Amino acid sequence: MGLMIDSAAATYIAMPPRNNAHSLVLGRIIGGVVDPFTTSVSMKIKYGGDRGIVITGCEFKPSVLSTHPIVRVGDGDLRNFYTLVMVDPDAPNPSDPTLREYLHWLVTDIPGTLDSSYGRVETIYESPLPEIGVHRFVFVLYKQLGRWTVAPPGNMFRQNFRTREFAINYNLGSPVAVDYYNSRRESGTGGRRFHS
Repeated sequence: MGLMIDSAAATYIAMPPRNNAHSLVLGRIIGGVVDPFTTSVSMKIKYGGDRGIVITGCEFKPSVLSTHPIVRVGDGDLRNFYTLVMVDPDAPNPSDPTLREYLHWLVTDIPGTLDSSYGRVETIYESPLPEIGVHRFVFVLYKQLGRWTVAPPGNMFRQNFRTREFAINYNLGSPVAVDYYNSRRESGTGGRRFHS
């Protein structure tokens, strides 16, 4: 049974508290977008006001997602740098995701104690506007080998981006943190169901 956090805009629905790794497996993030990994750095994602805090597997209406979130990296060492990838593995339609993984945002050189606004934007944020079905929007954080070690080409395609291949190409190793939320068109109903 989920906890509905409601306002006039019905901002998001939070799932019951669970182990984050368990939720990532149930949401088919581990296996679908990333391989199994161990979380070693905290990552907090926040859109707009207090109603825009990402809780693993929660749901947001597209109107909340119009501007890029602030993603805080909790490393504690300003000398470490991180790359953040945001993808939609369900584009354009969860039943037929021919554009899987659609790249919504790519930020590199995020200092370890700061947030995404201090990083270098490689791919400008494109707000999620799902038209068909419930889409998962996944944030993957990688620790870089050093500053300026990730420099993707400026003409990189958003559609059919491959998070795993990207990590291999830039020697990023396994993710250090992953999170996701669900979204559907503004007037959509129904949704993904988790079964334990």
